[in-house]
Amino acid sequence: MSDSHELVVVPHTHWDREWYLPFQRFRLQLVALLDELLDRMEADPRHRFTLDGQMAAVDDYLEVRPEARERVTALVKSGRLAVGPWDILMDEFLCSGEQVVRNLERGIRRSGELGGTMPVGYLPDMFGHIAQMPQILRGAGLDHACVFRGVPGAVTSDTFAWVSPDGTAVRTRYLPAGGYGNAAGLLADRGAVAERLRELHERMSAWTLPESGPLLGMYGSDHTAPATDAPDLLAAAGKETGIGVRLATLAAFFEGLPAGTDGLPLVHGELRSHARANILPGVNSIRPELKRAMSHAERWVERYAEPMAALYGDGGEQRFLDMAWQRLIAVSCHDSVTGCGCDETAVQVGARMAEAEQLGQAVCDLIGQRRAAAVPQDALLVFNPSPRQRSGVVFAEVDRPGVEVLADDRDLPAEVALTRIHGTELYGRHVASWSLSEDGSTLTFAVARHESAAFDVAEVREALGEGWRERRLRVRILTSPGEKVPVWAEVPALGYAAVRTPDQGSPADAALPPNDVRCDGRVLDNGLVRIEVAGDGTFSLTGADGTTTAGLGSLVDGGDLGDTYNYAPPAADVLVAEPESVRITRTAGSPLCAALEVERRYSWPAAGDFAVDGRSARTEPVTVTLRVELRAAEPYARIGVEFDNRCDDHRLRLHLPLPEQAESSFAEGQFAVVERGLTAEGGGGEYPLPTFPAAGFVAAGGLAVLLDEYSEYELVEEGRELALTLLRSSGQISRNRIPLRDEPAGPQVPTPGAQSRGLRSVSLALLPYAGAWTSASDAVLRAAEEFRHGLYAVPGAAEASAPLPEPERGLAVEGPGVVLTSARERDGWSEVRVVAEGGADTVAVVESGFTRARRCDLLGRPGEELPVDGGVLRLPLRAWEIATVQLGH
Repeated sequence: MSDSHELVVVPHTHWDREWYLPFQRFRLQLVALLDELLDRMEADPRHRFTLDGQMAAVDDYLEVRPEARERVTALVKSGRLAVGPWDILMDEFLCSGEQVVRNLERGIRRSGELGGTMPVGYLPDMFGHIAQMPQILRGAGLDHACVFRGVPGAVTSDTFAWVSPDGTAVRTRYLPAGGYGNAAGLLADRGAVAERLRELHERMSAWTLPESGPLLGMYGSDHTAPATDAPDLLAAAGKETGIGVRLATLAAFFEGLPAGTDGLPLVHGELRSHARANILPGVNSIRPELKRAMSHAERWVERYAEPMAALYGDGGEQRFLDMAWQRLIAVSCHDSVTGCGCDETAVQVGARMAEAEQLGQAVCDLIGQRRAAAVPQDALLVFNPSPRQRSGVVFAEVDRPGVEVLADDRDLPAEVALTRIHGTELYGRHVASWSLSEDGSTLTFAVARHESAAFDVAEVREALGEGWRERRLRVRILTSPGEKVPVWAEVPALGYAAVRTPDQGSPADAALPPNDVRCDGRVLDNGLVRIEVAGDGTFSLTGADGTTTAGLGSLVDGGDLGDTYNYAPPAADVLVAEPESVRITRTAGSPLCAALEVERRYSWPAAGDFAVDGRSARTEPVTVTLRVELRAAEPYARIGVEFDNRCDDHRLRLHLPLPEQAESSFAEGQFAVVERGLTAEGGGGEYPLPTFPAAGFVAAGGLAVLLDEYSEYELVEEGRELALTLLRSSGQISRNRIPLRDEPAGPQVPTPGAQSRGLRSVSLALLPYAGAWTSASDAVLRAAEEFRHGLYAVPGAAEASAPLPEPERGLAVEGPGVVLTSARERDGWSEVRVVAEGGADTVAVVESGFTRARRCDLLGRPGEELPVDGGVLRLPLRAWEIATVQLGH
């Protein structure tokens, strides 16, 4: 028998770190499994094992068994235990491209510390794969990928060349006929091993190519260990059948394959087909609070804290950033951020996301407050997270003329009154002055937002005289009324500037920028975009180029009898689209910012009715508030939707008619903008709904929807309308019977938390554009960048008489279609990552005070030196290229 038909059996486990059980309960099983496995492998050198391609399982074990580190390292170094290259097996569509890189970076570093990294991008159970994964893997020095879900029906072999949008190809092994468990039952019946070996060999041979190499049998499944006598059973079965069979790690299997892709079938872009396996797309919309939390945490760490630390920090912030990344990567797991686990898992995931966000905010606070120490109290320090100079609106708390009574307590013991003062702080403000009435009966404190005068509470006690503790007084706390007002700021690229807040009594719009906002009745207009709200609560939108669409903002609520993995409309669905009442009010009005608010009341069915495959007759009253807002000089309309979800088993979508009928959509994801049609490929056991994930934006038919969180969308009405999922709720991890999926996706575990009851708020923006996507891409990319990454303001802390410090520029990156994804410090260099997302060859112009530049790979390993002219680097990029450069002196 030829070597190409040798069968390599890879014992392994697929380890779901947290899923239908929370993390610590699964870890208990992991520790028991690895305790037994290490003993077995040390006792019999024939055993081989692959630990699921993720270091999380190793680190989770070693945290409990630190004494086992040398045992694990010895097995890794011997080549018998394969670990890495990932830190964790993430969901590729629900984390940023930058996070995918950091995941791989961390996993390769940690596995290297234990003796070796499995040299393959092992992606066994992700719910589809992003378009740029081949380029990411090659950029980290990995020549192979291994996948299961999402492979299109055109693939009829176990080996193909997977090609990224930039043309980078990686040799890819597909796991057909059962995925990562295609040989899971091989040794389950010791009397039938030979028979099952023949069946497995025949099944896998049907998928092989001459270029494939040996057949691959994945002996393992979720949370499993191999049989103790696996080497003996396989040897005996091989001898009986004449089939060449051997045990190996997945690392050893791929090390024996060629790295090239010549002659292999080509598969381009993302893998999201339902033809070969379920991709479970409902995870993109279930538990939307987790998607929102992930988006916000990532931005605080990636685009605020890390660049601020690199440009303006002192190095002491790095540990905070490391902890933030560790938490972010941990929650990117394909059963964590997806929300398809039990409620306890979701609670823990949400807590880690919150910690990551708080760590990012802490770094920004630390650096911002240092710089704001030189900024007057009546000014703001504004940081620009974008690599281009920006102008825009920030908001400041200011005092207005007049007096506001915060408290008026009569007959209050003086001791109690003075105990409420902490230094100068009282009622969340600072004591500016105090007075005692002539008759000694009334003590009055004036408090202000800023500490402006020396205050010693001992002076008050002295004025009250002996026996002051027993005195009873009227105690009044007075302040100036506060108001949040918009302030115009112009800030250098990745830099900061100080701007004055309006003086008391002066208009907030004293110095108006171009394209200020006008509000007339139900019309908002800033010269770049015009909004008119209709009586039914929908609105029209017109861009500066005349691109117009109407009927935007309608809401459609329908039933969902599915689970956390798949949407499933009831056979007898009840769709609620018409509100029972509509109220429109103006809530903000300024030349810098104006808004209208639409309050619509509905009666939604309270729950699904599984007995009749429909929705309940009982309804719940729900009020949905939609806010439309324009800000000066912004070419898009800001939209906010808020409601209190009081219902179960349903899906709510925001409908947005398009200026022109579209045949496809363009959605930004991870280092790419992916084009998708009106349908999805089916053929497997899952109905191919054309609902797709989007991260930064989705654009179609002349309308770009700029997104604040990971979202799900669908082009409906034959491409005339875009429907954005605002909420999908379900009460079960998986259901055994679901009309749009043939088999269970997990256990039938109740998930009342996945009904997502309570307050739900969504922020997005709408940008009209004319012409084809290719001509509008640069404008959309820039608008999406600015919408998602607002200017960051810190109140000044110096004396009000202090002068405004000069603006400071950090790092500028320009170029058509060029997107900055990372700016950080690494080993004394400033490291910058950019992507050519415009879909065409371009040049990234990087400018700062550096004198040296060099390329590096995604792991930071240095490459060729690059020419620098006067502190400017001109970096040619091919379309969709991910490029990393290091800048220094």
